[in-house]
Amino acid sequence: MTNTFDVLIVGGGVSGMSCALVLGSAKNKSFAAEKQIGIFTHQKSSMLQEAIFNNAYGITPGKLGSELLAESKAHLSKLYPHVIQIPDEKALKIEGKFPEFTITTNKNTYSTKNIIIGIGSANTFDIEGLMEYVEPHQKALPEKQRIQLRNTDHKIIDGIYVIGTLAGCRSQLTIAAGSGAAVATDLLSLWNEGLPTQVHDSIKK
Repeated sequence: MTNTFDVLIVGGGVSGMSCALVLGSAKNKSFAAEKQIGIFTHQKSSMLQEAIFNNAYGITPGKLGSELLAESKAHLSKLYPHVIQIPDEKALKIEGKFPEFTITTNKNTYSTKNIIIGIGSANTFDIEGLMEYVEPHQKALPEKQRIQLRNTDHKIIDGIYVIGTLAGCRSQLTIAAGSGAAVATDLLSLWNEGLPTQVHDSIKK
């Protein structure tokens, strides 16, 4: 497995997996074909672990969040196996600046040009190198003591993005998924020489 990436996604919950799926789906585009994409699929702290869904668009009522977590990893592996899934590693430290970042985990060190953070809004957040951006969550009840990372339209600084509830989104599955997908298309647009870019499949093709 390579330790050098064009983008590394930190977090295998809703926003992170949504981001990885959109990035992975661009594999046939010339501007994305050679990009190295990775995701840390650590999911133990995901809010989905205890969730059940009855009001999420496109999801069968009664679906368990724990099932979605497992299914999303299988989905990514089956359709977009070029996206490297890195299990059982926790990001501890981020160093460098765009386009040369280093992520240190509890097991390895990785080099990457871009970083996307999507690990939830618990106040236990402790990634060294990002602590200066921590602030109270603007859309959560104060008594929950949730946090977010200071950002402008998901961008923290050049090359580092935040998605999902940690970006300041409300804790709804479809909002978090949309946040991850939005940043994926932002990155695809950058790779595509700044041209606004989406990736769609069609039964007509």
